[in-house]
Amino acid sequence: MKTIKKILLSLAAVALLVSGASQAATPKNTFVLAKDIADIITMDPAEVFELTTGEIIANIYDRIMMFEPEDLQNLVGGVAESYEVSKDGKTITFKIRPGMKFHSGNPVRAEDVAWSLQRVVKLNKTPAFIITQFGWTAENVDSLVKAVDSSHMQITITEDFSPGLVLNAMSAGVASVVDMKLVMSHEKDGDLGYDWLKSNSAGSGAFSLKTWKANEIVTLDANKSYRHGAPGMARVILRHVAEPSSQRLLLEKGDIDMARNLTPDQVKGIMGNSDVAIDGHPKGTIVYMAANGGHPILGKQEVVQAMRHLVDYDSMANSFLAGQFVVHQSFWPAGLWGSLETIPYKQDVAKAKSLLAAAGHADGFELTIHTLTNSPFPEIAQAVQANLAKGGIKANIVTLEGKTLWPKYRAREHDIILARWSPDYVDPHSNADAFAHNPDNRLEAKLTGVLAWRNAWADDASNKLAVMARNELDLDKRKQQYLELQGMLQKTGPFVIMFQQNEQVARRKNLIGFVSGSNFDLVFYRNVTKR
Repeated sequence: MKTIKKILLSLAAVALLVSGASQAATPKNTFVLAKDIADIITMDPAEVFELTTGEIIANIYDRIMMFEPEDLQNLVGGVAESYEVSKDGKTITFKIRPGMKFHSGNPVRAEDVAWSLQRVVKLNKTPAFIITQFGWTAENVDSLVKAVDSSHMQITITEDFSPGLVLNAMSAGVASVVDMKLVMSHEKDGDLGYDWLKSNSAGSGAFSLKTWKANEIVTLDANKSYRHGAPGMARVILRHVAEPSSQRLLLEKGDIDMARNLTPDQVKGIMGNSDVAIDGHPKGTIVYMAANGGHPILGKQEVVQAMRHLVDYDSMANSFLAGQFVVHQSFWPAGLWGSLETIPYKQDVAKAKSLLAAAGHADGFELTIHTLTNSPFPEIAQAVQANLAKGGIKANIVTLEGKTLWPKYRAREHDIILARWSPDYVDPHSNADAFAHNPDNRLEAKLTGVLAWRNAWADDASNKLAVMARNELDLDKRKQQYLELQGMLQKTGPFVIMFQQNEQVARRKNLIGFVSGSNFDLVFYRNVTKR
């Protein structure tokens, strides 16, 4: 508690809260950004599955494979200096980059790399499916993922996967390499350091975690011995500022360096400020609604199809979402390899009413929409509420913070979810595996990382095509299969996919070097400097 108080007092010296007095610029060596960080649940990369924490651990941990901020197009070795794929494509041997050290000073060894993956599988938290899909279980992972010697680590997959897909998965958050010696020194009752790592860090990346206080602050300290050299900033501070209007005021006063959640109206209003710049970052984040297939009405495909026809996508995109979201109606983001960019739906109330009548609900029905508290989700929910009403559907809106909403969603405790999704790695299978592939729909299966499972929906044709595309080695054939799968999900399934994000970031003009890629975890702070 004393540490937290010291940090808060230090922060107060940097930036006064919205109370009125003007304030000098933030320190030259400190990057202060305002963001809604209420979605943070844990800092353990074996469990992280939220957008804000995905961004944070991308700056704390190096991964086996990575996209570096200098080149977000090409996958390169992170902890792995190089790799070799066996002739049958089932075994990949990684050579570990020599001379790397964790923040603790411990050397980064092949044993750490193997143990990090083993730990994810054994803990089996929500994002574990990203690598357990390779046939790894708690019982076999020690034999299939192992250190060959101190500088070589080897993985063996039991299923038929494209090696390129496997390498992309090694760039996901669950492939973060953690300091085994440090983490195991905090192990309690065989938890593999889980309780400790929820609020601490054990990485080798550009920054280490100094402080996390829920709904208040995250502080990162620079790793001066980082393999790419010391970061430009000695410290990064993420301030929890939920209200976009407060973020704007803090930015204009110079109390923060960057605002991450401004509304389109606020962006428009701030453009005349000569001290502020607006940057656009196209993102892979998809905004969608999903219907619980276990619901007696929402489980009917005609009802979901009617909802697709009731949403007025263009009206939202051209008004309160303008500049920050564009209409997109397939599960893989536009601009990435294998994306289907057709827009088959516009509002058609007559068509929707016909479908509802065919489903036996000509007089409509009542449902609840659960969504996030932060903008623009309440605004989207209100617009959708008005849209659904035209078909006789009465929608009640409940807003929740992410830390409450996501567990509810993963427990199938919803009617309609209005939420967002970003790929875990840059391969269409990342989203296909979430939206279109549900191999076990039983409640006890607890495939909580799979959106299809969360919505109690499984389809044999969709499952079959997702597996075929996953295993296909011919890139042209593979692309066509993903295009077909996306087209299939536009017509069936529980999802009403609506928008894709273009993140607008407002910053003080003296701050440069912030990098934000297509994925939520391709956000990098290490090149940030101040002029």
